[in-house]
Amino acid sequence: MEAMIERCAGLDVHQETVVACVLYGSLDKKPQKAIETFKTTTKGLLSLSDWLATFKVTDVVMESTGVYWKPVWNILEGTFHLILANAKHVKNVPGRKTDVKDAEWLAQLLRCGLIEGNFVPPEDIRDLRDLTRYRSKLIGHRTSERNRIHKILQDANIKLTSVFTDIFGVSGRRILAAIINGEKIEAKDLEKMVDGRSRTSIDDITEAINGRIRRHHRDMLRYHWEHMTYLEKNIDDIEEQIEQLLTPYRKEIELIKTIPGVNKDSSAVFIAEMGVDMSEFKSAKHLASWAGVSPGNYESAGKKKQVKPHTEIKA
Repeated sequence: MEAMIERCAGLDVHQETVVACVLYGSLDKKPQKAIETFKTTTKGLLSLSDWLATFKVTDVVMESTGVYWKPVWNILEGTFHLILANAKHVKNVPGRKTDVKDAEWLAQLLRCGLIEGNFVPPEDIRDLRDLTRYRSKLIGHRTSERNRIHKILQDANIKLTSVFTDIFGVSGRRILAAIINGEKIEAKDLEKMVDGRSRTSIDDITEAINGRIRRHHRDMLRYHWEHMTYLEKNIDDIEEQIEQLLTPYRKEIELIKTIPGVNKDSSAVFIAEMGVDMSEFKSAKHLASWAGVSPGNYESAGKKKQVKPHTEIKA
């Protein structure tokens, strides 16, 4: 295979160690090789960076396995041209599996220009990605807690869901808080609790909350209510951080929002997952394939078989 990079390195990354293989030398000759193992502590990774610099390495490749590659990337970023390889695409020959062989194999592939790197966004976009993904998780947990509250209300024969479209609106929250606190709710109390814009009559609400609630129900409601409000506070805090990180991308946000069905939150996810530099992707088709929304090719014996869209391993 024709060599394309004079000085490159392959890293086999693990939780505690990194095996590095450097290949260097003239492109028309067999390269010289140097192999060394480093710890994944900050001190060890700084030593790795210095060791690579002594060989004047320009390009470094590592596999996107788990999260162990991230601290290595963070230390080497900005000093070398880094490539994050899909582990499925750089699998070594069976029967020759060792850490040293893996590092050497990665270096050989990189030297010949045979590795296409995964998309790794800049640091601020990576931070934004962490926040948007975590916000999505918290919203899912909040929904679960709301569903549990619904379930307990039904068990106690309290039919708030029959009189309010959203029992977690202003009126519903006031009534739920009173129920959890064990208060006796009368019609005059409901008049103060229910928002004036509500179309439901006080009599219907009074009948709906006349259930068979026990101490156990109130305790369970309190557990779920406190967890739900805790999650809501965390979501608000995270959204503030997301808002701060999106400040440099106001123009891009407004542009993405012109897509039908895309709101502010969705546009933040777009930027967090894809970044704003579309030169990272060869074409719109490449972007769709990277996002896992287009089917792959599956041809055998001259026949093309139907395949479903797949999702590649992301950084």
